[in-house]
Amino acid sequence: MINKKQLLVLLSLGMVIFFAACSKYPGFKKTSDGLYYKFHVKGDDTTTLSTGMILTLKLKYEINDSVLYNSDDMGEEFMLPLEIPSYKGDIYAAMAMMKPGDSATFISSADSFFLKTVRLPEVPDSSYIGQNIYFHIKLISAMTNEQMQAKQQIEMEKLRNEELDLLKSYITNNNITVAPLESGLYFIEQVKGNGRKPAQGDIGRIHFKVSDLNGRVFFNSFEQGEPMRYEAGKEFDNKGATEALTLMTVGSKATAIVPSSLAFGEQGRGQMVPPYTTLLYEFEMISFQTKAQFEKEQKDAQRKAEAEKEQAKAEEAGKLLNYVKNNGVKVKPTASGLYYIETLAGKGNNPVAGSKVKVHYTGTLLDGTKFDSSVDRGQPFEFVLGQGQVIKGWDEGIALMKKGGKARLIIPSSIAYGPDGRMPTIPPSATLIFEVELIDFQ
Repeated sequence: MINKKQLLVLLSLGMVIFFAACSKYPGFKKTSDGLYYKFHVKGDDTTTLSTGMILTLKLKYEINDSVLYNSDDMGEEFMLPLEIPSYKGDIYAAMAMMKPGDSATFISSADSFFLKTVRLPEVPDSSYIGQNIYFHIKLISAMTNEQMQAKQQIEMEKLRNEELDLLKSYITNNNITVAPLESGLYFIEQVKGNGRKPAQGDIGRIHFKVSDLNGRVFFNSFEQGEPMRYEAGKEFDNKGATEALTLMTVGSKATAIVPSSLAFGEQGRGQMVPPYTTLLYEFEMISFQTKAQFEKEQKDAQRKAEAEKEQAKAEEAGKLLNYVKNNGVKVKPTASGLYYIETLAGKGNNPVAGSKVKVHYTGTLLDGTKFDSSVDRGQPFEFVLGQGQVIKGWDEGIALMKKGGKARLIIPSSIAYGPDGRMPTIPPSATLIFEVELIDFQ
């Protein structure tokens, strides 16, 4: 039987344990699921949250006083649907405790949050393992899907009316007297062109600038200096811009005011063009040609480019032969065309495919122009041999060296950068010469 003295001891011990648990997180209360919480503000909204509701909130969470996420930094509202908690202490259980207008802090397990709520394969940082994660939440609103859709419809209607008002003001303020076409497009031709209009399939060259009615520019080919091509009969950008181009001839300059109904509508275009945005196009029709003429022109240009590459290849081959002859190169090229000239013998084994090698090098063209040097940078270059991380001539040449060795690699373009080169430093079909030292490999 427990006497009075023993009972007092047990009661005292129980009180110590109780206060110790509560003082672990001063000011916080604990749910039966082990979630610690503290409300800072209690709103007067009486909405009861239920699964599936769309929550709009401000959210910040941190571990070890390090902020991992803050919705205020995103510049827009944070929204998510309320889900059924998947474990004790789930953050969704915390949100379900709140009402719109409430502000609170919750303490939960970082391991459970990353692995169960976010469903990551592992905790993203080992220092987070076994730690608590603090969620600071201000619940702004909670709506059912039906309420959210109704709200969005009201917002869309507001945007649509704002577009109409802005368009009317623009027309008035800019003294635009032309009537809209049947489609709703305003087409204002400042300079009339000559000749026929492009027929379906014709390839036109145009300059254009597109902006909104407030002057925000989305694209401007005039500044880029290179005209855009388009195919007549196919949609260009949107319905309104396409219709405007059908009204132009060569030399024509025109402005097209394209309401959102002919542009990108209530959806907008990603992050660039907002919903219900009237667009302003400035067009200049430079030229057009039939598709057959365009395709012939492209083929002629391709043949010319290929002929120039073949000529450059032949000229470089001749320069390589002269270089070999004039510099007394006695070694024979390998099957790939590589000239490997050992200038200092190394020791030990050769590196093999998969070896991590460390080299110093200086690269020049046949005329002696230096285009790169790790020596000048004072930083050796490291790469994995035989993995395609460098040009083929390097993979082949370095494999012939030994640790501490030095060599000259004369690498024809076929196992370097080919007929296109790597401008601006390496011309098309260029032979490359490398002075290489194999410092080490593993």
